[in-house]
This record gives sequence, structure tokens and C-alpha cells, in this order.
Amino acid sequence: MDLKQSLEKLFSLHTFGIKLGLDNIRKFLEHIGNPQTSLKAFHIAGSNGKGSTSAFIASILMEAGYKVGLYTSPHFVRFNERIIINGKYIDDEFIADFINKYNDFIDQHGLTFFEVTTAMAFEYFKAKKVDYAVIETGLGGRLDATNVLNPLACIITSISLEHTNILGDKISQIAFEKAEIIKPHAKVFIGKLSDEAESVIEKKCEAVKAKLFRLEDYLIEKNGIVELYTEEIELQDWEIPLKGKYQRYNAALAVLSVTKTLDIDDPRIVYDGIKNVIKNTLIQGRYEYIRKQPFILLDSAHNPDGLKVFLNEFQQERKNYSKVFLLFSALKDKDIDSMIKLLSNQFDNYYLTEINYERAEKIDDLKKRFDASDIKAESITDKRKFISDFLKGDKNNCLVITGSMYLLGEIKSILEEL
Repeated sequence: MDLKQSLEKLFSLHTFGIKLGLDNIRKFLEHIGNPQTSLKAFHIAGSNGKGSTSAFIASILMEAGYKVGLYTSPHFVRFNERIIINGKYIDDEFIADFINKYNDFIDQHGLTFFEVTTAMAFEYFKAKKVDYAVIETGLGGRLDATNVLNPLACIITSISLEHTNILGDKISQIAFEKAEIIKPHAKVFIGKLSDEAESVIEKKCEAVKAKLFRLEDYLIEKNGIVELYTEEIELQDWEIPLKGKYQRYNAALAVLSVTKTLDIDDPRIVYDGIKNVIKNTLIQGRYEYIRKQPFILLDSAHNPDGLKVFLNEFQQERKNYSKVFLLFSALKDKDIDSMIKLLSNQFDNYYLTEINYERAEKIDDLKKRFDASDIKAESITDKRKFISDFLKGDKNNCLVITGSMYLLGEIKSILEEL
């Protein structure tokens, strides 16, 4: 199989859906030589902020002179975006060779897309001899395919109600699932969590003798300014290219994790790691203006907490535009009704569409939800025409696209061709 055929094979594995559990991935990793055992890893879980925090960690490590593997999901346009070493995507040839080499095993054991992709990332990082690997969980933690690592550091960015049909409908249940990435004697770093979630993680750390570091113990916040103070580093007046106060918390958590794990105490390394995060890691979809005049703004908010944070930030600049429009879609296992309530009275026009993904909420069902909340919304089936028409309109209008990273990926693909 060439690259095109290999990717078609890989994407066909989506038909197996999500299979939570570690038996399959462990068998596969054993079959290919257990590459994960050679990785010095930072393992990141969380409801929001895990992708950004992962990027900040990788960027700081790169500025320190290390060769760093970064594994995140989902991708926006190209599959290769998921697996990066020092700002360079995985080689096409490696993808094709990996699928060809293990095709029979994949078929015989009914491996899922995420299981194969995770094993591929581990194998690639081992083959390229990375110094450190930064690994983002896919869903939850306990039964996520990445949870076969014995990491140097475990990071939990945030915990909110998400994937309730899989992870549970209580904060304590979701905290338990994510806390299961914590391994014996590891260093554990947590963002700003609720008391309920923090209590669950504290118990897990005590049970496995892991050392817990709370971001809030090192933060000073005054007059809207966020500063970080540890024995190793002081973070003041720092330049951050990702917009939003919440990104300062993500960056601070990354700094805390790296400096406490590796004793990095050079301020230049830390500041450059934060400042150069986009260049170093190619991170996308975080309050990202992809077009201007007219403006198209992409944000990866995919649950109520993430959406609330985005809207608080966007309201500060809404007055800069003639009109603000929303294009929205979501996965059906999200708390869509709560997201819709947050969106009410925030935009001049609402547009709904459907993502080309098996877990996507159907457009008719999405329309019914908006109707039930008395929000007039128009259904869009031809996303390409919709985007093309918007670009021909008032140069001072702004179109916000949010609700799912998968939707952002589809729009990015369209804009690359327009």
C-alpha cells in the first residue's frame, strides 16, 4: 500500500468506533517490541487545555535543546499533524511502512484507529530517538490507549462534565477516570480544579505514593495579571502568543511541570518556550484568526467550560465588527444543550452544520435543540458555498466557527482551496 491507501486503511478503522480498554493496545505494543518502554514521557489528560498545555511543554523542552516528540489529537487537515518531532510532522513513508508491516495484525485483532495511531506514535518516537515524548490522552485516561506509559510526569489540566455516557455523569467519576494516568512515584501536576475533583486526585496520589503539585500554590493573580513563582523560576511580564487568559494558566501549568520534573531554571528557556509555541509545535485552532476582512475566527471549544471561556474573551472584541455570525456543530456525546444556552444572544446570526464524523450530532437534531432554546438558526449543508459567500460579504463581519475540532478541520481544508 502507498501512503494514500495506508491512510484509507487507517481511517477505515473508525468503523470499529471507540473501544475503551488496554488489552488490544498492549498486545499490539508487545507485538511491535513495546516502544513505549523506552520513552521518557509527559502524559497529559484534561477536559480542556490539554492540547495547549502539551504544546507549551513540548516547546519549552525544545528551547532547552531537547529532541521532543509530541502526540496530540485530533488533526485538522492532515493525519501527520498528530505526530510531530521538533516542529516536523511524521514522515509519509513511516506511516505507509507501519500500516503495511502490521496490516495483518491490525485486521486479525480488530484494532481501532486510535490504538493503531498511538502505537505508531510510540514506534516513531522510539525510532527517531527522541529525548522526551509529550503524550496527550484521547478520551478520559484510565482506559485510554495512551495509558500504557510509565511517565516522568502526569498532568491533569482541568475536569468538567464531558463524555458522560462513557466517563460518568459526576465530576468525581470523571476525575477518577483521568486520575488513573497517575503512576507510582510519578510527579503529578494539576491545574485549577474543583475541590471535588482535587480530592479524588489527592487520594490517587496518596495510594501510589506520587508527589502532587497544585498550580494554584504557585500562582499570584492581581489586576488581571497571572504570575508564577517556584523555587526554580519566576514568570512575570511574559509574552504569550495564544490569546485568552486561560492560556496563561495552561502555559503556567506547563512551566511548573517542566521545571519541577527536570530542574530547568533558565528563564530564557522558559520565556522562549512560551513565546515560540506556535512556531515550535504548529499548534492550531486556539482562538485562531484564519482570515481577515472579513474575519474568520476558529476556536476548539468543544464543551460548556471551554465555550464559556472563549465567549468571555470574544465579548471584549465583538464591538470591533459590523456583525458577528456563528457556525456551530458538535459531537453527540457532548453537553450540547448547555453549550446552546451559553450561545444565546451572543451572535447576530446562527448557522448549523454537520460534521463528517460518526460521532457527530445530526443537523436536524441540532436544529431541534436550537429551536427548543428559541434561537433562530439556519441549517447549512454546503459548507464550501457558505464559506465562499461569507468571504464575499462585508469586510468588517466576523464568522466564529466552534463546537468541535473536527469542524475546524473541515473548514481549514475548505479555506486551503478557496
